[in-house]
Amino acid sequence: MIDFLVHRFVKNYEQTENARVRTAYGVLGSTIGIFCNLLLFAGKLTAGLLLHSISVTADAFNNLSDAASSVIGFIGVKMASKPADQNHPFGHGRIEYIAALIVSFLVMEVGFTFLKSAFEKIRNPQDLSFQMLSLLVLLASVAVKLWMAYFNRKLGKRIRSKVMLATATDALGDVCTTTATIGSICMFHFTGVNIDGYVGLVVALIVMWAGLSIARDTLEPLIGEAVSPEVYQAVTELVESYEGIVGTHDLIVHNYGPTRSLASIHAEVPNDVDIQASHEIIDRIERDAAKKLGIFLVIHMDPVETHDEHVNETKARVEEVIRRIDGELSIHDFRMVDGREQVNLIFDVVVPFSYQEDRQQSLQLKIIEELQREDSRYQCIMTMEKSYVAEERK
Repeated sequence: MIDFLVHRFVKNYEQTENARVRTAYGVLGSTIGIFCNLLLFAGKLTAGLLLHSISVTADAFNNLSDAASSVIGFIGVKMASKPADQNHPFGHGRIEYIAALIVSFLVMEVGFTFLKSAFEKIRNPQDLSFQMLSLLVLLASVAVKLWMAYFNRKLGKRIRSKVMLATATDALGDVCTTTATIGSICMFHFTGVNIDGYVGLVVALIVMWAGLSIARDTLEPLIGEAVSPEVYQAVTELVESYEGIVGTHDLIVHNYGPTRSLASIHAEVPNDVDIQASHEIIDRIERDAAKKLGIFLVIHMDPVETHDEHVNETKARVEEVIRRIDGELSIHDFRMVDGREQVNLIFDVVVPFSYQEDRQQSLQLKIIEELQREDSRYQCIMTMEKSYVAEERK
């Protein structure tokens, strides 16, 4: 069913990096969401009125808010697909995140409204009526929401859309809330115990939590995320695969929407190679990064010593000392100014983000102390910095 819809309504559906194709996916997802949620709203509202159930009615209006969310998502996707212009040279892709943020506030508002209604039902409970037709409507809505969760997750992964993945999570939350509602109705029918207000309370809290989760997921790219390990590996492997590139460091990625990223990286090149030759390699890598990864990459060249054995041995000694002090540290941009009375060692030390200023200072003193034990002539000129790459989640 999903593949049929994609093949029918998304032209060139395999080209998921293409902005137009991605927009078509977003429009399809929003349209399906609007249709299904309006259908569920009508069915659940009817069931809620017949059953006199606040939890069912709350669930119905949750679906109405989901439909409104899909409308906003539709508008956001269309606006985000606008090309770059003079005032917005990086395009309008972040509008998609802003649209998702608006959706999150709508979801939280619905949850808060029914939180108040649930408290009222707890204080003044009303009898529920059991009707098999209404129960079947709720069971059907569970099946529809499960399909919508699978639909949005599959398309979201295909086009790497945070909004669609958040929508899938929201749909799974709806499955949980509707299932809880069905449970409260059945309990009243078979035992006479009315827990409708309490279930409505749980439904409202779940809806509010879903809104907060969507807000968190959409705020991260707006604020600025660390580079994911997958992107880091893809970019560094591409750059380092070219002959004439010794190593890389300091990868920074700026996100201007799901299909547009700008990045900068430092590439180490041999200092004895003609600068024009190295520059030609850099230009070729930047062009290939745009074609293969869809990233506008700017590369800074760092000339490094590759043939001087004394410099390389000293660098290896420094790396060994630093690993011995703390296995989480690493260095780059190593240079050495050799002299008879004094040897200047110039390098950058990368420390984890969790290391505070006082710990960095103590590490710096420890490194100087340990290196001067190796050779009293060593004078260290260090820059302590932190990585822009996110830690892998365990």
